[in-house]
Formats: sequence, C-alpha cells, structure tokens
Amino acid sequence: MILSRRGLLIAGLAAPGLAAPGLARAQGTAWRPDRPLRMVVPFAPGGATDVVARVLSDTVAQQLGQPIVIENRAGGAAGLIGSEAVAKSAADGYTILVHSNAHVIAPCLVSRMPFDVIGDFTALGHLGRVPQVLVVNKALPINDLPGLIAWLRANSGKINFASAGIGSGNHLATEVLRAALPGVEMELVQFRGGGPAMQAVISGSAHMCIDPIPSAVGHITGGSVRAIAVAGPTRSAALPDVPSATEGGLPAWDIAAWFGAFAPARTPRAAVAAWNAAFNSAMEKLQPRLTELAVERQPQIATPEAMNDFVKVDLVRVAGILRAAGVRPE
Repeated sequence: MILSRRGLLIAGLAAPGLAAPGLARAQGTAWRPDRPLRMVVPFAPGGATDVVARVLSDTVAQQLGQPIVIENRAGGAAGLIGSEAVAKSAADGYTILVHSNAHVIAPCLVSRMPFDVIGDFTALGHLGRVPQVLVVNKALPINDLPGLIAWLRANSGKINFASAGIGSGNHLATEVLRAALPGVEMELVQFRGGGPAMQAVISGSAHMCIDPIPSAVGHITGGSVRAIAVAGPTRSAALPDVPSATEGGLPAWDIAAWFGAFAPARTPRAAVAAWNAAFNSAMEKLQPRLTELAVERQPQIATPEAMNDFVKVDLVRVAGILRAAGVRPE
C-alpha cells in the first residue's frame, strides 16, 4: 500500500550515487528561484524539527538567493496536516517540507493516509540524526546500563516507563529497548509529548524515559535526572561522559531520531539538486551549532537518491517495530 508503483517508478528514475551538483549539470541548467520560498514544518514552533529548520534556513536562503518563509502547520498524527499540504503543493521547487522520522511513522498509525510518503514526495536531503538517551529518576539506585538491566529484571512488572505518545520517537526507542530485554515487563505510560513524560520522571511518578538528547540535556546537566546510556554504538558529543548502549552491553538498542527535507514528487531535478546542495553547504558551515544541538551529520546519505532509499528502509523498520508492539493503523 505504501510502496506504490508510482513511488517505485520515481525512485527508479534517479541515477544511483549521482551527487547533487551533477544532477543540475545533467539537467543542463541550474535552478535559481526568483521569488520567496516556503519551508513547511509540520509541528508547532519550538520543537526539535522546528529548531533544526530555523538553524539551517538563513544559510540555505543565502545559497539559493531568496528568503525562506517558515510555516508551522501542526496537527494530525505524526505531522499529517503539514505533510499533506506539501504533498499537494505545486511541484515547482518553491514549497518544501522539513520533517522528522515521524514522516515514516504516520502510515503506521493512520489506515487511510491522504498521501503516500514514498510516491508523493522526493527527498531533498538528510538533515542529521539525533541520538536518544535513557534517563532515570535520580532517586533510583542505578548508575549505568548493566545496573539498570539488573534492576529491571529484579523489578519486572513493577516498572513505569514514560513515553511521549503512541508512535513518537520516544515510543519507538522504548519498544526497541523492550525487544532487547525479553522477559522484562514494564508499564508504558503515554503522555502528551516528551516534556510531560520527562516531568513524570523528574517527579518520580515514572521511573524512567527515553528522550532525544537536545531536549534532555538540560535536565541531565541540571541534575534533575540521571543519564544512563545513549542509544546506538557510539557516544554523543553533546553528552561525552554518557556511555553508549553498545558500551553498556546492549548493542541491540540502536535507534535515533532523524530529520529530512522533502519536496512534492515530480519536482524538477534541477530544483532538487539546488536544494540538496544548499542544505549540504549549510550543514557544513553550521556544524558547530548542530553539534551543540546533538545533531549528527550522515554524509553517506547526503544525496537525494540515498535519502529516498533510506526513507524506504526506515519505513519498513518502523512498521515492524510498531507491529511487534501491537500498534495497528486506525
């Protein structure tokens, strides 16, 4: 249903491995916009996706020679309203979407999608990944991941794990952790966002939660919660003293949030190439600021073609995680 024939055809038209500047040359002309550009963020202002979009937008605008107007279109499961607005916009390069991995979560939650996340979009580029960190209430006798695993096994069935809502990045990371710890039972308590979930851990009404590093780091450095491990194989530069899950003996707990830019399908290849080059240049110039936000570049998926392939793979992975957790589209 999601991997439509049209989506596969569009993906197949792109030459694998072709770098963004080469796309414009192959087209025979460079795309230069002649009026302001619109960048839709499908979430309210102040969230992680909005912050990344605003950090990059001015530098991207300088590269493209036109101002960028950021439009927050919040609403719907996993940013559905803003995404639909872009999917149905003119495919002329003037309207784009900056989204998170919620882009591939939406089809797992909504049975009657108003658009196809593969067939109705083309990727402009990958805008970085954000590791997730597991934190616990500071009163718990836990200081590292082996200690946490032992405590979880000893208290199976008595644990409250706060989550930011069904299908959120926090929820996905929690389900991957649960799958990595078979036999451990914990009650997953859903809150309306990552902020309330974190507050539940701080107050002690929940034992722990998983949160993207940018929103968790202030609570960690302020001492209101204790950081146990960063998901994945490596530490984060934003929390250099917090071991990775692999270091702590749990390599299966490997998941991160990500950001990407997308345009409506059938957007001219020269426009796609121009946006891609502008985003890659902005990310390189703004690397220190992105590092402060715990946003990690992934050059191996910097081209539109690589990002399109990445989205398809992640869509399948996310669907599998939520299906195993008993989540079905409604």
